[in-house]
Amino acid sequence: MDVDQRLRELGIELPDTLGPGGNYVPAMVAGDLVFLSGMGPVRPDGSLVTGKVGEGGLDLAAAREAVRFTGLQLLAAMQTELGDLGRLRQVVKLFGMVNCRPGFNRTPAVIDGCSDLLVDVFGDAGRGARSAVGMAELPFDIAVEIEAVVRVVT
Repeated sequence: MDVDQRLRELGIELPDTLGPGGNYVPAMVAGDLVFLSGMGPVRPDGSLVTGKVGEGGLDLAAAREAVRFTGLQLLAAMQTELGDLGRLRQVVKLFGMVNCRPGFNRTPAVIDGCSDLLVDVFGDAGRGARSAVGMAELPFDIAVEIEAVVRVVT
């Protein structure tokens, strides 16, 4: 699959990635695996999507949009690390965290926004194992954070 062509078909332009918010690297290659550090939702204007998901906060649609922005950050980090998204063979694991209000328990529906993006871009290779959990707080009050492990051609 020509991933660049697929991105064009979907009308997706990868954003610039934000630098790390601490003392770590955005991606680490170990053999045929790439471990992507937790990424957050960055709007096209460079601002972060912040706040809690749930009653009185961000609704499900806004949270899913934030997760899509996060997925684009993951793709951009992979592109930077690999030089070619066509090297991806399989999304192995996503770990999705939702900054949520007490009682919000639809975290899988929120993280689907990223899973759907990855499947749209990579087909079945974009579908991997996944966790979707609620958190009391996330760094910088971001609405969501996702980390990933992907398998690539070495």
